[in-house]
This record gives sequence, C-alpha cells and structure tokens, in this order.
Amino acid sequence: MNDLPVVIVGAGPAGLAAAAQLRSRGMDSVVLEAGQAAGASVRQWAHVRLFSPWSEIVDVEAEKLLATTGWSRPEPTSYPTGVEWAQMYLQPLADVLGEQVHYGSRVVGVARRGRDLVVDSGRESEPFVVHVATENGSERIEARAVIDASGTWSAPNPLGGDGLPAEGERAAAEHIIYRVPDLNDPAVRAVYAGKHIVVAGSGHSAMTALVALANLAEQHPSTRVSWLVRRASTGHAFGGGENDQLVARGALGRRAQEAVTAGHITTVTGFRTASVTSTDRGMTLVSFDGQQLDSVDEIVVVTGFRPDHSMLSEVRLDLDPVLQSPRQLAPLIDPNVHSCGSVYPHGAKELKQPEAGFYLVGMKSYGRAPSFLALTGYEQVRSVVAEIAGDHESAARVELTLPETGVCGGAGLFDEAETGDSGGCCGAPTQVEMLSIGAPAGGQSRA
Repeated sequence: MNDLPVVIVGAGPAGLAAAAQLRSRGMDSVVLEAGQAAGASVRQWAHVRLFSPWSEIVDVEAEKLLATTGWSRPEPTSYPTGVEWAQMYLQPLADVLGEQVHYGSRVVGVARRGRDLVVDSGRESEPFVVHVATENGSERIEARAVIDASGTWSAPNPLGGDGLPAEGERAAAEHIIYRVPDLNDPAVRAVYAGKHIVVAGSGHSAMTALVALANLAEQHPSTRVSWLVRRASTGHAFGGGENDQLVARGALGRRAQEAVTAGHITTVTGFRTASVTSTDRGMTLVSFDGQQLDSVDEIVVVTGFRPDHSMLSEVRLDLDPVLQSPRQLAPLIDPNVHSCGSVYPHGAKELKQPEAGFYLVGMKSYGRAPSFLALTGYEQVRSVVAEIAGDHESAARVELTLPETGVCGGAGLFDEAETGDSGGCCGAPTQVEMLSIGAPAGGQSRA
C-alpha cells in the first residue's frame, strides 16, 4: 500500500500543513476540500482578526515550501484577519501543492476496501477507500492512510441548553446567527442597530460579539444587548487578562469586561434556553427553570461547535463518550481542567485510533473541547506524518511549547464549550470592530 497517497480531508490550516509535512518526506498526498478555495471555512469568518500573530500561525514545513516561490511571512508580530490568513498564507500554500488539492470534493465516506465496520479478516492489509462527491458525480480514492482535518465549523452547537435545538429555534432561524456578525458591513449593522440582541455563549466568540455590539450600542443608544450565560456567574469568562501569554487574547477579555461594566450589556446568568417563541413584539426566550426574556429581535448563538463523524461510520473509532475526541487525548483537553494554553502538546500516540492509519487532527480532534490553537494542529500533523512515514522516534517527540492563558483550571470552569477556537485562538489586538471569534480549524466547508 505504500505506493498509494495519504488522503487528507480539508484544505484548512491543519490539512495543508499535513500535506506540506508529507511532501517534506517525499510522500504523496491528496487533499480533498469541499469548498472552492483553500481555507473555505476560514473565509466564512473573514472579518475576524486572530489573536495569535503571524509568528504563530504558519507551519514550519509549509513556510519552507512557500519560500521556494519567493513567499515571505508577513510581519511576525502583526495579527491577520481570517481573509488575510486565507489569502496570504493558506491559498498560496495550496497553490504550491497544485494538483494535490482537489476543490469541490466533499468526502461522504471512508472505509477499508471490501471491508465494512464489522469485518476483521484481512482488514489492515487493505487500503482505505475514500468516497467523494464532486460536481461531476462520485469518485473513489484509495489511500495508505487518511488524515481527517475537516474541522467543526459546519456543526455549530444550538441555542438549546440541553445540547439540542430549543423548542422553536429552527422556526426562528431567520433571526438567529451562529457566528459573530460582521458589523463592518453596513447592511449587517442595519439589522442590529436599535434592536434588542441576545448573545448566548461565554467563550471567545461571545466576548468578541459583546464588545462589537457594545460599540454599536454607543453609536445607536436604542440598541439593547442581553448576554445569556448558562453558569450561575460569569466566572472566568473574561480570561486571564494581563496574565495571558497571548497578549491580544487577554486584551479581548478585558475589553469585554469593560463593556459589561460600562452598562452597555445586561448579563443574565443561569439561563439555559428551553424555548423560543415568536410574538408581535419579537421573540420570547424561556429557560428550563422558567426565566423569561421578552421582545428579542435578534439572537447571536456562539456556544461552540461539535464534530460531525457521519462520514466515518465504517471506520473503527475510539472516542471519549463525553468530549467525542480520541479517547487518549480527552484527559489532556478536558475543559473542566485545562485552559487553551495548559494542554500538553500531543501527537500520533494520543490521536491513534483502532483503525490503523486513520487520524483525526485539527479542531475535529478536540471534539467538543474548546480553545484549539493552530500551533497545536501543526504539532499534531508533524507527529502524525512522522508516524505514517515510520519515523516513530520523531513522532514521539514533543516539539512545541504553548502560551498559557493565565486562567487556572478546575471543576466547573467551563459549563459551555466554545469549540470553534483555533487559528491560533482568535481575538482582537486593537480595534473593537475587528475583534475575533474562535476560528475553527480544519477547513472543509460543509455549508
């Protein structure tokens, strides 16, 4: 099977880094991207500015590959927006990889050739067969190994406080958005200006939305913002502040806290949404314990993301029952214990699955756990590619030190996970209107 390529699902940060790592070892790869460009998911939060600088969001081997074209890394200490990251790094990298990257190629299934999930006999001697839907029909690609870097962007968590859509949530879809709105767009600003807006969530995306909407409220005083927090208090929602080793991430939390303190935002704690009802005066939200919020015009749901494993029904997976991440990785990323920067760097050993040669990497590897850094994804794929190449010594090495958040872990630290963070964890170093959401890594758009 060694003459077959490694198939990578998703042309996002982790997927393209994996392809660069494979090329550095002289190994073939095929990158399957459902979107029409590299970083298709990243481009969907184009207006968002990362809170990791350029120095922390470019893979080492990818940079070497790009250097052959005359490319040079932008100012290391500057912070790109999503669209800048996609256009200035991800797309050029995909262009260098050339025909290895297949756009408009949605993976709909992965299996062993001639073996369904149940069959043991001869399983590991058979290659993988990746089933792909394209504009021209269907395609099947045989592979020696498969790296799933498809991310979680396409599966946002619902507003409902029990993990399922609240009663009436789908019916109210016209007035609900599951990402931070781009208030730089005049048409979008017009939707929210002078309205009663609910923000549900307490992660980095929520902080971003709160600051941006507070800025809008200053310009349009009739704008009301209600912040729904499922926990009994805001707790560590604002992060580690000056103790955060990612300066811009700490700044984001401080600005959000200042916006709340300034009175632009009404905080409603202990609110787990049970239902959404449309009335003549807007929407009414009711919590499971009977709290009620009336006359709501728009809802911004930023409660994180979750992995979609539907295309992996014939792959043998060992996932943690709570986080839906690889079982060996779960104790290292449990949000009740770890912050974004206190997670121990990890690789092939922790990502290994019962299906030999199959790996979940990038944001998808975290399942429902929050705060994924691009650096983490790059270390994952470095180790995984080394393992696939048979370089077990390199695969076992840890070659990464992560910046601390300044927030200590502990039971109950995270009641609702913001699992869309990546791209180096995101946020805003300067302008309020350019603040960042958590950037989902992976890159295979399923929208």
